[in-house]
Amino acid sequence: MELDARLNVAWRTLWLTLGLVPIVAGLDKFFNLLTNWEMYLNPLVPRMLHLSPAGFMHIVGVIEMVAGVLIFTRWTRFAAYLVMVWLCAIALNLITQGTFLDVAVRDLVIATGAFTLAKLTEVREAGVVRESSGAVAVLQQTRDRLA
Repeated sequence: MELDARLNVAWRTLWLTLGLVPIVAGLDKFFNLLTNWEMYLNPLVPRMLHLSPAGFMHIVGVIEMVAGVLIFTRWTRFAAYLVMVWLCAIALNLITQGTFLDVAVRDLVIATGAFTLAKLTEVREAGVVRESSGAVAVLQQTRDRLA
């Protein structure tokens, strides 16, 4: 069984985007070229963890880069769910401080994309399993006929 090419295009688009964007955003937590990331951080978080805002954002950056890299591995489905939860946590951080609500909504929409990638990955993996199961069945039938 071969998957519909349209599903593959959708999967590949989400896979590439949700892999690259966390890597780039995570890397930028060290340089602040795209934005000043600390302004999005609820001031209570670093205080509760006894970290500087910059130190906390560096940890966040590493986690984001790892999540992005994991998207490109055989753990795409797990990583997509991780990115989804991570983006929901970021949105929750913004909502609790009542600021940047537009960014919170954007992150929830991207989280929906991560969820979609996870589900499409499940479909792809099921297609591969069915395809390989079908090939095994054909080989077994051929072997039985020859015997």
